[in-house]
Amino acid sequence: MASACPAPVLRGRIAPLHFWIGMSRLAQLPASLRQALTERRALKVIAGLTNFDAASVERISRAAGLGGADLIDVACDPELVQLAARVSGLPICVSAVDPELFPAAVAAGAALVEIGNYDAFYPLGRIFDAAEVLELTRRTRALLPEVVLSVTVPHVLPLDQQEQLAVDLVAAGADLIQTEGGTSAKPFSAGSLGLIEKAAPTLAAAHSIGRALAAAACSAPVLCASGLSAVTVPMAIATGAAGVGVGSAVNKLNDELAMVAVVRSLREALGSTSRVAV
Repeated sequence: MASACPAPVLRGRIAPLHFWIGMSRLAQLPASLRQALTERRALKVIAGLTNFDAASVERISRAAGLGGADLIDVACDPELVQLAARVSGLPICVSAVDPELFPAAVAAGAALVEIGNYDAFYPLGRIFDAAEVLELTRRTRALLPEVVLSVTVPHVLPLDQQEQLAVDLVAAGADLIQTEGGTSAKPFSAGSLGLIEKAAPTLAAAHSIGRALAAAACSAPVLCASGLSAVTVPMAIATGAAGVGVGSAVNKLNDELAMVAVVRSLREALGSTSRVAV
């Protein structure tokens, strides 16, 4: 790998994940979220980068809180940040591809920002290449030097380019790396096998990126997202991910009780937390 990561070193060796979290910007995150990342069981529910429907975001956020999620990812809008935080009691991440939108959301209470959730753009023919994502990361870090920053690595890149981009992103100031890939998967089997086929691209990305970061002396947590289910989130953790992000499995449902049930099933698949109790 061409880039070096700003990773803490302990006795001449790369520090473990819990040390990285404690010594980096991630230390600013709420204690419950830091612990979930350290214990590799973080669960993020994604409302959707283009979902500005307040009623929908409210339902998803409440279900995430009741179901035991650790974090909610919403569109980059200050009012949605406040709404999601109020009904869920959880830390809020905001997603956008325009760094200029982030400061207002942070001022409204967002705990972290994310460049990513590109799925909404792919049907429009909008593709994000490595150079653009890296430039967005640098611009965001310049605007918000002390705010926790997560960046999604586009799944349209070959795996070796995803690996290199992840290393470059951490060197440029990303604190978390997120994978994607569900939209590229075309499962042809029913049942559990089909769920595994759907998750295969993001699982492969999480495994490859995690190994690349370790080889480059990085301990930045990886969140595995896109196309996951209760069947496959344990596999995401087995790849080395510190947590998972789940969107359509929750946000495409119309019934709030069904949303809660799905979030709880994901929580149970990852490991229990005190938030599960209602």
